[in-house]
Order: sequence, then structure tokens, then C-alpha cells
Amino acid sequence: MAKVAIVTGSNKGIGFAIVRGLCKRFDGVVYLTSRDVERGKKAVADLEKEGLHPKFHQLDVTEKQSLETFRDYLKNKYEGIDILVNNAAIAFKGSAPEPVAVQAKETLFVNYFSLVSTCDILFPLLKNGARVINISSSAAHLSHIPSKALRERFKDEKLTVEELSKLMQQFIDATEKGTHAEEWGKSTYVVSKVGVTALTNIQQRMLSDRDIKVNSVHPGYVATDMSSYKGPLSIDEGAIAPLYLALDAPDSVRGQYMWFNKDIVNWDGEKPQE
Repeated sequence: MAKVAIVTGSNKGIGFAIVRGLCKRFDGVVYLTSRDVERGKKAVADLEKEGLHPKFHQLDVTEKQSLETFRDYLKNKYEGIDILVNNAAIAFKGSAPEPVAVQAKETLFVNYFSLVSTCDILFPLLKNGARVINISSSAAHLSHIPSKALRERFKDEKLTVEELSKLMQQFIDATEKGTHAEEWGKSTYVVSKVGVTALTNIQQRMLSDRDIKVNSVHPGYVATDMSSYKGPLSIDEGAIAPLYLALDAPDSVRGQYMWFNKDIVNWDGEKPQE
């Protein structure tokens, strides 16, 4: 039965480059997924011009129905999932006019809460030996969270997904009151990606009795829509560390936070240079 790799939010940017890299080296079927069908099909056509053959499936990680439809499709067609790259995410620009409470709610809904539901729905299909890569950010380094008590909470080895989700909701509530900055800092993107890395650590603990590797990765500062093309790295350079975790990293690399240069980083230590 064919091996299967899936990349969410992969019609452009780093996700697109990860699909490209997987198509070149993964011995199996690679799914490029996106919310917008036309954009997704165009991305597949672009890769086909390079002689690569990803498959396309519509997937909106913010819609439970879309996730369940994709799950049922995979269940009927394959034995399970071998590689899952959770890449779909959003970021508001610094000049965005929306109030911080709106930005917090939307950013955490896509980057954190939709990741939780994606994993809830797709994780039962993970095969033994599967690898999960959650695309995080340098913004996820715990040094960005001002409150020591909060940093300790995120690191707590007994933290559950339910408790982490409550923490994320507390941040949203604090932005509505305007009381978030002192404890949480001012960036909704930082909090969303700290949530992604904390979730990764919990997921690895939950799957410790199976041969499944779950890691988070900062892909580097890449020239994409999200960075307004300010990043110095190309999308293919941004795909290097995620592809390493998907295809090449030793099995001992589990529940780690990896930098774009493949260094494993101490989440709560000194933040490495970009």
C-alpha cells in the first residue's frame, strides 16, 4: 500500500516548497492541500511543469467538515498517514487596522485551535513510524513571553491539551480587556506559535508508547506573503529543516524545537540568532 505525506496550507510559500521537496524524495504519494481549490490546482499544475506529481485535495483546517471529509477520503484510499506537515497559518501585518482583540481571536483560531482540531481528526490515521512536523517560528521561543509564571506553565510536563487551550483562551480574554501586554507581550503571533510548540511537546508525550515522532520547527525568515517578502531565505531554503524532520532526522529526534539550520534549540534557553 502506498505511503502518504500531507502538507496543509501548501498552495504557496514554505508549504509549497515542502511539497516540492517531498515529491523529489519521498517514496509515496504527496498531497498538496489548500482551502481554495483553484489555487491548489494551479500549484499542482506548476509542480507538474517541473516533472513532479503531487495529488491535490481541498482542505480548510478551520472547518471541521472539511477535515472530516479529507480524513474519510484518506481512510478509504490508504492504510494511514506516514508524514503530516501542519503548515497552514496566518499572520496580521504590523500595519493591520484590526484591534488587537480581533487579531488575537483570528490568529489563535487558525494557528492554534485549528491545529488542535486538525490533529484530533487526522492523528488516528497516523501509522507506526509516522512523522509529524508542526511549523512553528522563532517567535515561538519562550523568551518572548514576559511572565516567568506563564513560561513555567508552558514548560510543565504535566500540561494537557485542554489546559493549554484554556491558557490560549485566557490570552484572547486578556486582549479584550487590554490587560495582556505585561504577562503575554504584545504579539498575537508570538502567543499562537508558543502554543504550537507547547502543543507539539504534549502530543509527543501522548504518543510516547508508539513509534511516532512529533517535532516543531522554525523554518527561518523566508520571503513569503506572510513576511511581506522581507525574509532573506527562499521558500526552498525555508523547507530544508521541515524536510529534514520529515525524511532524514534520526528516530531519536522527538518532541524537539528545531531551528532552520537543523539545530535543536532549548525552548526556554537563550534564543539563537536568526
